[in-house]
Amino acid sequence: MDLDAITKHSALHAKPPGLTFHYGTAGFRMKAELLDHIMFRMGLLAALRSKQTNATIGVMVTASHNPEEDNGVKLVDPLGEMLAPTWEEHATRLANAEDGDVARVLVDIMEKEAVELPQDAFVVIGRDTRPSSENLGQSVREGVAALGGQFHDYGLLTTPQLHYMVCCRNTGGRYGKATLDGYYHKLAAAFLELTKQASCSGDENVSVKVDCANGVGALKLKEMEPRFSPVLSVQLINDGTKGKLNHLCGADFVKSHQKPPQGLEMKPNERCCSFDGDADRIVYYYCDVNGAFHLIDGDKIAVLISSFLKELLLEVGEIFNIGVVQTAYANGSSTRYLEEVMKVPVHCTKTGVKHLHHKAQEFDIGVYFEANGHGTALFSKAVEVKIKQLAKLEDKKGKAAKMLENVIDLFNQTAGDAISDMLVIEAILALKGLTVQQWDALYSDLPNRQVKVKVADRRLISTTDAERQAVTPPGLQAAINNLVRKYRLSRAFVRPSGTEDVVRVYAEADSQESADSLAHEVSLAVFELAGGIGERPQLGFGR
Repeated sequence: MDLDAITKHSALHAKPPGLTFHYGTAGFRMKAELLDHIMFRMGLLAALRSKQTNATIGVMVTASHNPEEDNGVKLVDPLGEMLAPTWEEHATRLANAEDGDVARVLVDIMEKEAVELPQDAFVVIGRDTRPSSENLGQSVREGVAALGGQFHDYGLLTTPQLHYMVCCRNTGGRYGKATLDGYYHKLAAAFLELTKQASCSGDENVSVKVDCANGVGALKLKEMEPRFSPVLSVQLINDGTKGKLNHLCGADFVKSHQKPPQGLEMKPNERCCSFDGDADRIVYYYCDVNGAFHLIDGDKIAVLISSFLKELLLEVGEIFNIGVVQTAYANGSSTRYLEEVMKVPVHCTKTGVKHLHHKAQEFDIGVYFEANGHGTALFSKAVEVKIKQLAKLEDKKGKAAKMLENVIDLFNQTAGDAISDMLVIEAILALKGLTVQQWDALYSDLPNRQVKVKVADRRLISTTDAERQAVTPPGLQAAINNLVRKYRLSRAFVRPSGTEDVVRVYAEADSQESADSLAHEVSLAVFELAGGIGERPQLGFGR
């Protein structure tokens, strides 16, 4: 490696002074003008990771549901999964190195990870539709090339599509063909085959309005629609032809504000859904005849999918270990419904997709969704092999196995994927003959409230039990326990923010008034025991 050349290249992508960067669950994410040096260095790191694994590595340029002015980057490991934790640490160290130290840090990473520099490197790159993404993608390409790596730039992709491409390239095509056409064909073919079993009449036109957050999901869904339009009609709203990315629209906006996105007119009981900016999240919603807004978030999506999978497994007659993975933010009613009605085990992990994905891999069939609508289902190799064998049978068991085989193909098992998840949901609703209202009525969410408390140092708060119990400061958990006892069907937890000096408080109870009151009392306890700053929390919450 020519250290002088690396140093000269790095000088062309200078690090802004006085800033500290951290690679988290979402990679790096910040104002776009601060990212050039990080993009170049992540190109370097992706090339090293490719050399170490002897596999294709992905680099995605996106800031997901963040405002259009932001951007970000994350690396994708060989099977389409998130970057290994030790390499997240390397990413953070490399991003924070002074310009003259970049070559030295690279050498240190190579020594620690036993990277063979002569080994070939191949990196695939994707980007979202932000105005800054193309130039930032060029910086990634320059980083890859600086270490002698080869790359293929797919241009505009959804984040899950890039995960898919990486997995396809590293599995010899067994997962699918590493092209957009391969992605569209795999999902559309599975969807059409699956919905053949639906009992509704052939002339019944199923339609859904899709808010695409003015993002890349609109472009890709528009390209794909002709392949499934005989069965499902989609009307694209906020398709990027006007309006800013994620502004007053998208899954995060709808979930946070509990109202439809700008530009979407809803008729009573009309089925609608929203993607986020890079199409890895989805939430559904509708308005009833009285004009009341109903959100169907990741919790209810997980319930619909896991219930359907369990029913199929009963028909197949095979005993597989199925589990649902949630975070502490999952509504208590969803957890109770899964455990008590569906008899499906539920496991709780720390917040962050990588934690849910890792836990879901422990099951034969693992379903995970965050309440924000990010999730998918994972199937073990043993399940896939067995189901393929059973699908060849001509009896009832074979028919159910064939349906399950199509469901497996329809899921993007590398990452949460709004397009894939939408097709899964629409297929299940068609097969079960459910309306969006009937789906929503499976259970009623407990009223809840989330608030933030400003503190001098968020590190004073530490948690355990998947962030549901506070370990420090002393006395905080005891205070929360005493407050929770005052309310029916209640629970509350606190956790430090990963990015700012605030503590996040979640509370739920049998009424909105009780949930609000509990959240307020817990926030006061946090303020008093964990070094709150500024004004004391006030009772009174607006939507």
